[in-house]
Amino acid sequence: MKNIFLLIILLTLYSCATETTTLKEGAWRASLDVKDGKELPFTMEVVGAKKIIIYNADEVIEVTDIHMEGDSITIQAPVFEGIFKGVFTEERISGDFIKPSLDRVVPFEMTFGNADRFSNSPASLENVDGNWETVFSPNSEEDRYIAKGSFTQKDGKVTGTFRTTTGDYRYLEGVVNGDSLKLSTFDGAHAFLFEAKVADSVMNGVFYSGNHWEEPFVAKRNEAYTLPDENTLTYLKEGYDKFEFSFPDTEGTLVSLEDEQFQNKVVVVQIMGTWCPNCLDETKYYTKYYNEQKTDDVAFVSLAFEYAPTIERAIASINRLKNAVGVPYPILLAQYGTSDKYVANKKLPMLNHVLSYPTTIFIDKKGSVRKIHTGFNGPATGAKYTAFTKEFEAFLTQLSAE
Repeated sequence: MKNIFLLIILLTLYSCATETTTLKEGAWRASLDVKDGKELPFTMEVVGAKKIIIYNADEVIEVTDIHMEGDSITIQAPVFEGIFKGVFTEERISGDFIKPSLDRVVPFEMTFGNADRFSNSPASLENVDGNWETVFSPNSEEDRYIAKGSFTQKDGKVTGTFRTTTGDYRYLEGVVNGDSLKLSTFDGAHAFLFEAKVADSVMNGVFYSGNHWEEPFVAKRNEAYTLPDENTLTYLKEGYDKFEFSFPDTEGTLVSLEDEQFQNKVVVVQIMGTWCPNCLDETKYYTKYYNEQKTDDVAFVSLAFEYAPTIERAIASINRLKNAVGVPYPILLAQYGTSDKYVANKKLPMLNHVLSYPTTIFIDKKGSVRKIHTGFNGPATGAKYTAFTKEFEAFLTQLSAE
């Protein structure tokens, strides 16, 4: 009898020790600690025991890779390698957001019951609705680059994005408090915060990327402002008349444009990285186009330039992207250990430069390069994204008919 009683006590203690608290369902607010003591917030929703939904303006990101044991929790972002590791109660999670391949660690906190990304007070004194001619790092010749801010403001709340010559900063959401603009986004890997003072149709602000980068920016209202044509920035260098590559797929088989699968076809070659947010948006669009058109005379192939430190981790990242998005065409491993564009250019010496991830090369049925498109205007850019898709589809139709 004494042994039975002791067994019951041990089973009860074990049950209590291994019981896992669940997160309260509903609205949560998360914040990351970035540079200068700034807070980068985003909103999310806990749905059931195994789903978190992250919101950025119109973007909805479902996270289902969640593991809880005792008071420990890990939340693995979809597609990207970013992972939250911490401790939790029903109404609070705290710990570190980690990007293993880059050895980056950002403290975070998530709390239940607050659906506001930023405070709505004080009331807005400025209106940022419209287009803004923007320069990032304006005082640095090395880091300086241009952009176009496009925003919609309603009752102090702001959505929109900054477009650059190489892509966009995706779905930004925030507020104008008094004369202060605050915008943020978090996509599972990339944490962006923009803060600026606004006065007399001029912005003076700072852009923070996680806790590893910050830079100033200035902007002035300019409804007519346009960026350079994305189809003129990257081109074949003099002396080259073809685009060529030979890189392994995830099984180790070398693939090149000379292979039978590309012969007598229009070929769309995407230069990308699985870590790149604009590349993800572009890959989703290309996958959708490929699956809907199902044409035999158009082929796609992606060349992945990965910063993962080992070939095994780089291939794992490629397979993670392929599985998450359902990519039906080959993604080749062009490089691992760095995503440096100068190094990438050595792998593709026929290009004047690799200016952007992503970059797309359009090759006709005879093997001639017909166009090179630098960067990608994703769905957060609205009308610009729509214009790109129409141009893309019309151009492929033209090449297919030749």
